[in-house]
Amino acid sequence: MEILPAIDLREGKVVRLFQGDYDKMTVYGLRPLQTALEFKAAGARSLHLVDLDGAKEGKPGNLDTIIEIIKDSGLKVEVGGGIRTEERIATYLEAGAERVILGSMAVKDFGFTAEMARKYGKHIAVGVDARDGLVATDGWLETSRVEAFELCLRLKDVGVQTVIYTDIACDGASSGTNIGAYENLSKIGLSIIASGGISSMEELKKLRDIGVWGAILGKALYTGKLDFRAVISEFGGE
Repeated sequence: MEILPAIDLREGKVVRLFQGDYDKMTVYGLRPLQTALEFKAAGARSLHLVDLDGAKEGKPGNLDTIIEIIKDSGLKVEVGGGIRTEERIATYLEAGAERVILGSMAVKDFGFTAEMARKYGKHIAVGVDARDGLVATDGWLETSRVEAFELCLRLKDVGVQTVIYTDIACDGASSGTNIGAYENLSKIGLSIIASGGISSMEELKKLRDIGVWGAILGKALYTGKLDFRAVISEFGGE
């Protein structure tokens, strides 16, 4: 199972939000590239990178920082947050990103999402962020009427290979993730990356055992609830 430490960016800083609330933000670092290099030194091979300003505003807010991390960290980086045009996808892929994550566009323009999946294949992932079973959009500021599980099925049908699934109620709370949701998702045939609230080795073992491809770790790493070197030692291989 691939382990992806998360760096969420806002105004050039490394931050974490509580359940996606921009008013409940904690700053964990002022030098994002250094944070990425520290994860690499501890054994990381991959990185989950999110432009929170981009997710909220619909346009890049940390472009230079993201490109610097992609080019200088030596990690396999997946990047998301406000990516709504093919031009932006191409910019990140040309910079060396492993995957570009589409989020709100999967709901707002499913046709565009399907087209990008056909064109770029494994380099496109879709972030499905669920609030009470429905897909949230626009940096989690809005909730659609689209059922999260049904969207995953549709994504599989149009050739999307990787879905990053987040239960918003779990995100940033360090109180556990939604194992039941991942049990259902693992049966679809997608490469599922679990995100939101993962805070123990036991949860990681459960996710691995049900066939989840990857796990994103955020607040539990920054607060020391999980020891990253120990996690990599146990789960670091695909």
